[in-house]
Amino acid sequence: MILNFLLLFKLFFLAPADANVPSSIYDFKVEALDGSTIDFAKFKGKKILIVNTASKCGFTPQYDDLEALSKKYAGRLVIVGFPANNFGHQEPGTNEEIASFCKKNYGVTFPMAAKISVKGDDMAPIYHWLTEKKYNGYEDSDVKWNFQKYLIDENGNLVGVYYSMVDPMNKKITKAIEK
Repeated sequence: MILNFLLLFKLFFLAPADANVPSSIYDFKVEALDGSTIDFAKFKGKKILIVNTASKCGFTPQYDDLEALSKKYAGRLVIVGFPANNFGHQEPGTNEEIASFCKKNYGVTFPMAAKISVKGDDMAPIYHWLTEKKYNGYEDSDVKWNFQKYLIDENGNLVGVYYSMVDPMNKKITKAIEK
């Protein structure tokens, strides 16, 4: 009886997480800060840099370089920011407050997703894909802090993980974009 319970528990509570994680980055559609939809299928043929962001973090000034990177590689690169409140409660605002902050303080024009969780039991499916080799085919990783970056190539393959200390304009990132 206990075995049956464990099998049912696994089927109903563990299986749905895998069922919500698409096999390709291009299958993701996520809510944007303004309530519209960000469809990753529209980014085929371009590199994608995904960054978890926060408005009250020591790394928040990286928004400036993310915007500069977005402009420098326009047409070849799409940056998508994912606000998250997982580290030190450094993103407490609503989607509207985050959008206003990003535009007013940093002139952000690249797509910004609605606030999500990037770790823990409520981790968003896209972050399961980014952090688990069984989905991304590249490597397992943990999101260590705000402004961690994931680079996806033109074919939808994860090709780089850059931690918060690596500035968006760092040669490691720009060389990977220019490849």
